[in-house]
Amino acid sequence: MSTVSINVADGAAFQNYDEVLQHIYKQQRAQGTVKDTYLQALREREAMYPTGILLDGYSVAIPHCDAHHANSPAIYIMRLPEPVLVNQADGDDQLQVKLVINLVVIDPANQLQLLKALFSNLQIKDFYHNLLALPAEEAKVLFTSTIVQ
Repeated sequence: MSTVSINVADGAAFQNYDEVLQHIYKQQRAQGTVKDTYLQALREREAMYPTGILLDGYSVAIPHCDAHHANSPAIYIMRLPEPVLVNQADGDDQLQVKLVINLVVIDPANQLQLLKALFSNLQIKDFYHNLLALPAEEAKVLFTSTIVQ
């Protein structure tokens, strides 16, 4: 994963999670990291296996889909000014999410490794809050040094 493209963006206010997914798709397509099928694959993945994660007093969404919809590895971290509702991964609830971490992985083994590192570190409140609060470039450095290495 050393050649992964990582971007941190402060997003606009979105009306719903599908608008977030559309934005992610447009950004990733503009960079050439995903195929035409990516948005539909994200929607289908979220419908079957939601990616909203409830942590200790806060929630995160980690939208991703199968590697065959990707051209090159990328991570897109979005910090939303207003939370959006996201379906919970391991329940029927909806979660209010301000941090969205989109993973575009071309190797399924890397995806599992990346998800494990993310889950482990996102449980650390300081890591989560720093990803939200630091200037974009500093948040990118933090994420890279902690998760991607």
